[in-house]
Amino acid sequence: MELNFYPILASGIITLLAGFVWYHPKVFGTIWMREAGLTQEELSKGNMLKIFGLTYIYSLLIGFMMMPIVIHQFGAMGMIGGGAPGIVQPESFVKFMSEYGTAYRTFKHGAFHGFLTGFLLVLPLIAINGLFERKSWKYILITGGYWVLSLTIIGSVICGLS
Repeated sequence: MELNFYPILASGIITLLAGFVWYHPKVFGTIWMREAGLTQEELSKGNMLKIFGLTYIYSLLIGFMMMPIVIHQFGAMGMIGGGAPGIVQPESFVKFMSEYGTAYRTFKHGAFHGFLTGFLLVLPLIAINGLFERKSWKYILITGGYWVLSLTIIGSVICGLS
């Protein structure tokens, strides 16, 4: 199984596009700004090239991490061995991949695992930080909801296109 970089590259764009919609003033942007204690003027003073550039880079890291979460064959590769290009693969790996190499490799299955990752891992992390930072539940749910949505789409794209 070769690594497909295109879905990972897309994951960086997905977080930016999802954020553009999610944090739009007509969706959750106005509420989020109020709950975060920010104004439009304060937000416009940020270095957007730096913010968007680092967001894209960090989102690539998320895409790399989502790959073994949404593609079950990565776990099998670790157990059976194999998968490295240019190396003679063990017979067990070749047989396994010929039989199960495309099992559960759908957009729907990736979306399911992306949603679970967002809802059961990322949302609780954001909630814990938000509680200690004395953020409101609106802030926690808006921020957490953004990541649940983003990871659902990223999981879908990575699993469906890899």
